[in-house]
Amino acid sequence: MVDGRHGRGGGDADRTGMFRRSPDGGADEIEKLYRPRGSEQRSAGRSGPTRRMPPIDDDPPRRPPGGSGRGRGYDGSGSARRRREQRRRRRRTILVLLLVVLLVLPTVFYFWADSRLQRVEALGFEGQLEDQPGETYMIVGSDSREGLSEEQQQEFGTGDAAGKRTDTIMVLYVPETGKPSIVSVPRDSYVNIPGVGENKINAAFAEALGGGPTRLVQTFEQASGVRIDHYVEIGFSGFVGIVDAVGGVEMCPEEAMQDPKADLDIEAGCQTMDGKTALGYVRTRATARADLDRIQRQREFFSALVSKATSPGTLLNPFRSVPLVTEGTDTFVVDQDDHLIDLASMALAMRENPATTAVPVGSTPTIAGAGSVVLWDEARSAEMFEAMQAGEPIPESAMQE
Repeated sequence: MVDGRHGRGGGDADRTGMFRRSPDGGADEIEKLYRPRGSEQRSAGRSGPTRRMPPIDDDPPRRPPGGSGRGRGYDGSGSARRRREQRRRRRRTILVLLLVVLLVLPTVFYFWADSRLQRVEALGFEGQLEDQPGETYMIVGSDSREGLSEEQQQEFGTGDAAGKRTDTIMVLYVPETGKPSIVSVPRDSYVNIPGVGENKINAAFAEALGGGPTRLVQTFEQASGVRIDHYVEIGFSGFVGIVDAVGGVEMCPEEAMQDPKADLDIEAGCQTMDGKTALGYVRTRATARADLDRIQRQREFFSALVSKATSPGTLLNPFRSVPLVTEGTDTFVVDQDDHLIDLASMALAMRENPATTAVPVGSTPTIAGAGSVVLWDEARSAEMFEAMQAGEPIPESAMQE
């Protein structure tokens, strides 16, 4: 039986007593809490049954025989692994070859070039001075015609005298600290030569008098008290070859110079001298002060030559550097204990813009049996040599133009 007060939708509670109508429609609000959301209904309507992941195939897909698929394929033969190994081996081979080129070849080239140097017993003689601070290199330019043909002797104006004498004697002095110096030794310096007696210092080198590198070094050490650590000698042929190998050297003589004996004819002003012209330039004595002017030109030219030879434009250019090494090592004469590394050290020292000077000259008298000679200034030369013995820079007061 239905209570009239609880008709359909009209009582405070239904049969179960679950809902009660309130005057403000609270039952409708409660119904919303249990009503499915619209998005859920739409989703349920579209998706239907729950999707499942496809089954996992344990075997990877294989590229069909003869296929041309673009993806990475596995044929089970290991060919891909072998290709990777081949690439790695190729890379290792290339790396090894690069190391050979960068390390081994320069080492082989160094020892080959070093073996081409001509060696003599110039140092280590009995009675040589003890080691001193600093480093000294005796640089000798000889008039040896060895390596020159008769045509070249005529072309260069060298004459055909046998044997060899010295036209140039210089000492590169590198102090322990400070600027290096190139000290010219006048070839007419009147000194005591062991086994010969009083004479010009170049007589110590003359083969006709039984001289040579050892006696020359011994004579200078005895006269100066300065030990020589390295010996370097070069003849006419080597000088011309080195100048030509670097492409010539620029010099700027202040006046025109002519000397038929040296086959020299040049104008004043800056100009690039080839080997032939340079040889005449450093040999000529056809100027007011003769040998004193010549040794000044020799210092200037030698500094310019070394600067050009060690410049990046020469060293980094194989068409310059290789002929330079070939010419230089074939014609340089060094002491038996000197090596290519010593020549490199000498060149680096000369790139430090060394001071150029000469043993101070006191007078130039004429002596019977010797002719016109050069006597050193005793006080100033002693000041120079004492500084060199101590490994100190040569003072300005001892410098000679």
